[in-house]
Amino acid sequence: MLSDDPHYRPSTAHSDLGDLFADSVAPAVFPDHILRYRNQAAAQTVGLGTLSAEAWLESFGMLRPLPGSLSAPLALRYHGHQFQHYNPDLGDGRGFLFAQLHERDTNRLLDLGTKGSGTTPYSRGGDGRLTLQGGVREVLAAEHLQARGVPTCRILSVIETGEALYRYDEPSPTRSCVMVRLSHSHIRIGTFQRLAYHRQPKALEQLVAHVLTHYYPEAATEPEPATALMHRVVEQTAQTAAAWMAAGFVHGVLNTDNINITGESFDYGPWRFAVDLDPTFTAAYFDESGLYAYGQQSEAIHWNLKRLALALSPIGSAEGLGDAVARFPAVYLRALTRAWLRRMGLVEESELRDRSFVHRLTRTLADTRLPVDRFVYDWHGGPSATDRALSGPLGALYRRRWFRPLREALESRTPHPSAAAWVAAAPGPVSLHIDEVRALWSSIADHEDWVPFENKIRTIRARGLSARPPHSA
Repeated sequence: MLSDDPHYRPSTAHSDLGDLFADSVAPAVFPDHILRYRNQAAAQTVGLGTLSAEAWLESFGMLRPLPGSLSAPLALRYHGHQFQHYNPDLGDGRGFLFAQLHERDTNRLLDLGTKGSGTTPYSRGGDGRLTLQGGVREVLAAEHLQARGVPTCRILSVIETGEALYRYDEPSPTRSCVMVRLSHSHIRIGTFQRLAYHRQPKALEQLVAHVLTHYYPEAATEPEPATALMHRVVEQTAQTAAAWMAAGFVHGVLNTDNINITGESFDYGPWRFAVDLDPTFTAAYFDESGLYAYGQQSEAIHWNLKRLALALSPIGSAEGLGDAVARFPAVYLRALTRAWLRRMGLVEESELRDRSFVHRLTRTLADTRLPVDRFVYDWHGGPSATDRALSGPLGALYRRRWFRPLREALESRTPHPSAAAWVAAAPGPVSLHIDEVRALWSSIADHEDWVPFENKIRTIRARGLSARPPHSA
């Protein structure tokens, strides 16, 4: 039984907000339930690791309520700016909040949210389903981001559901699944925007108090709650944006309804990992203007934070909210410096020296278009990596005169104690570029061969065991 696991601690925190913030819904009834992915490590952190195979399918395929948590799924209400155009017709359209649990070691309040679980009042004519290919892609994105130190949701479960789906952007009919993710909240910037749009200041105050109590308790008693929340969201989203950049990740759809108030990254649709540091590289084919290109991601987050400040303005000090938003560039720059030092396996020194080094590093990578994953593997650990780098496939390039300033900068740094173990975890760069993602799916779609996908997850996890930042999920 779930209650027999001492780490299983359910919550109903979101339902305490009342009917104004969500709608009770029922999950779809699926013709089949075939387990395709079970994240046992994540399950153990919330007391779900002892679930039998049958109970797992009942809980995350049939979506039967977990004991002591929400009695019925909740489709959350929110609005949002989509590609900077306001849309008041949003909300959970093919997913819902299924349960809430406390994490074993941190006591954080975590959500179990679904995707592909059926229609809701916000489906807007859609079928509420998720393709199996989409579920596989979400798993790969979350696993690779976690390994690279990005604050991310974790995909807990993917269960194939036996339906044939038709999609304009995939060969159809295609296979269906229901996915469950473990996230540090599903409350978004768009949740606050909806309340401001409907002129509900009391509800705004209630939501701010809820978020501070459950996600930023250290700020729950501050005299200006809206400003206190704004500062925390600025800090956390800056950390995540910086971590994306150091990971070479392009989210693709940085709308305000996709920005979590805890800063945790989630909802992986048209994502990509960049081959090189091309600032114009985009993930979504429909991002024709490059609004959410690799080099524009921090600006996109900053713009979204300004929208949050506007939403909070009916209940907060204009000066306080403005000051919080104005901190973003400096907080982001510090976080970017730390994120790149972590990825390169180097210790922090002085702020000025670290910033100068990271500027030289990223400028050189952007100018030369060196393959970033190869470069990171070659030079991870700085001075301890010289022999490995020079004897590798790019060794001749690293000996050239134009590379000398960066090589000297790398060799002047101090390796992180974990650098050697990180390199030893895999025999070369661990990348996840779009061609490999497509090949992994083709093995499944064409040959029902899940082994390459499973092997890739193992390789990603092996490389991600060391030097994770304190804020990683």
